[in-house]
Amino acid sequence: MSISVSNGAATRRFASDAIALVAAALATAVTLGSFAVTVKAQEYDRDFGDHDGFGYGHSEFHGFVPGSIVLSGTVYVGDAGTVTPGEVLPPGCLNGGTVTNPTAATVNVPLLPAYQTKTTTTTAVTVTCGYASDNGEAPNLHDTHNVWNNSATDGSFGVSSPIVLWDLSPDGFPLGALHLPGDEIVTSFSSKSELALNRSADGKSLTFMGYRGGPGCPALTLNTTTNILTQGTNVGPESPTEPNLLDVSASSTPGLCDPTNAAVASYAGANNPTAYYRSVAEVDAGGHIFYTDGDAYSGDNSRAAIKADNGLYYSVGNDNSGGLGKKQMPETQLGIDLSHSTGAELFYPGAAPLVPPANNMISYFVSVSGDKPGKDTNFRGLTIFNDTVYVAKGSGGNGINTVYQLGTPGVLPTTGNAPAGGLVDEPYAILPGFPNTAATTANPGGYYPFGIWFANDSTLYVCNEGDLVYTPNQLINGKTNVADAGTLASAGLQKWVLTSGTWVLQYTIQNGLDLGVPYSVRNYPSSIEPATGGCRNITGVVNHDGTATIYAITSTISLNGDNGADPNKLVKVTDRISATQPATGGYLDWFETVRSASAGEAFRGVALAPVDFENHFR
Repeated sequence: MSISVSNGAATRRFASDAIALVAAALATAVTLGSFAVTVKAQEYDRDFGDHDGFGYGHSEFHGFVPGSIVLSGTVYVGDAGTVTPGEVLPPGCLNGGTVTNPTAATVNVPLLPAYQTKTTTTTAVTVTCGYASDNGEAPNLHDTHNVWNNSATDGSFGVSSPIVLWDLSPDGFPLGALHLPGDEIVTSFSSKSELALNRSADGKSLTFMGYRGGPGCPALTLNTTTNILTQGTNVGPESPTEPNLLDVSASSTPGLCDPTNAAVASYAGANNPTAYYRSVAEVDAGGHIFYTDGDAYSGDNSRAAIKADNGLYYSVGNDNSGGLGKKQMPETQLGIDLSHSTGAELFYPGAAPLVPPANNMISYFVSVSGDKPGKDTNFRGLTIFNDTVYVAKGSGGNGINTVYQLGTPGVLPTTGNAPAGGLVDEPYAILPGFPNTAATTANPGGYYPFGIWFANDSTLYVCNEGDLVYTPNQLINGKTNVADAGTLASAGLQKWVLTSGTWVLQYTIQNGLDLGVPYSVRNYPSSIEPATGGCRNITGVVNHDGTATIYAITSTISLNGDNGADPNKLVKVTDRISATQPATGGYLDWFETVRSASAGEAFRGVALAPVDFENHFR
């Protein structure tokens, strides 16, 4: 087996000790165990002068600093030509009619034998294309173009972008940055739930998920007379991996090509539908990168992955941006495949992608009667504590927004210890005391949990993203405020304490977040200035004095075409673990900003830096 490993472009600067680091030799071949390993430099040379030395053009990375924190994010590198106003979106989508007033195509999806009759063997699904309403320029001060306006006319819209891991001191001082090779893995700019970052159980590596091109999907043909869309049987050429591709986060995976998915190709003029693996990337302390490709999450995005102490990867995400309806999902093989390749998944490092539905989905369930199968497991947050998998659901219109435990407490689910029916039959449970009805889902003022972090067996911190509803014409405490009442009441960092077997919400930390108050960003239009709406991914550290310091990525509220593209913040707060009421003075329970994203940047995840224990502690 061959695994590619790369050192991205980066630089390191120290707050103390003027140590001159000798540049590492890149583009060299080394041997790691029995695997062939290639180390190569980032090929981009674009320099972002106002990104504190974090731009392309810095050619060395010397490893993460022990004791630092690592911030994951992305930088938009598109320009006006990335999107052409008036073009069909997603690229390759086939409809009749005009670009701006299309006639939806119909795909006749085969029914499972049990649902067929003498006269009916298929079920009709409509596919509607979108179009580009703006060009590819990022929001700027020179004109009114905004690439994220395209989200209004293309429900799948996103632009692939390079991944950056910024190494920071606990106070935000830049120590270095690892730029992942954009020809090997990318993320989707504006997809706010991507690029969660987790440190492995052994502390030696970081994991996250992204997109890697794989064999393309079979060709699609539109009959212009009947407007019926049919899928061929050929396997397309390898799909490109690079920045500035379109709608990759909604693409099919190579092993689950969905003909009802409008996201056909990632660029105009593609000869065949493109397809992208949802891949786990593992990065060690020295910046070497290992990839494991997967076929789960077809049609939507992978969000988080973590390496447990059994050496396996556990992940969460969502799938199915296609047109199959609730009733059609269980009646078609396509629907079965999609509903059983989402939610929580198990990856074996270096293994070949498993083709759905014979993959390793953990705990399949429909928690609310009448929901669309596969959507009640639309998980975003992920952690492992005491060998138990915990996930959070906080988006979508199905299911229950809450925190779940998957599998048996204290037992990491594997194919070796799975129930007789497989990993899909692993038990699941809402944590006692957490919301357990659908009333909290997809409603203003509802519950939107994201990142989760345990300080100990009985103290759990949960980030509530907020409903992100923009509310104009408000003055609160003399300041403009765009958050609604639900966000102001409940968004922020929640502290839950286990009491007599039930988790009890003690308080929500909001001070210092300035919820709903717009903030300015240099070189960014004031008309779409963002405001903090809550928080997303988190990590933390338990201090020697009985406190915990929690680092969090903020969510945003704005009038931007997609608020997932807003420049957001990395913040931190310190809380006394034993406290049952928030502190009223001093430094405790007051957020401070560690780092603010510049225009064209977006922060996604945060983790403690990995450590090469063998070499560092000699």
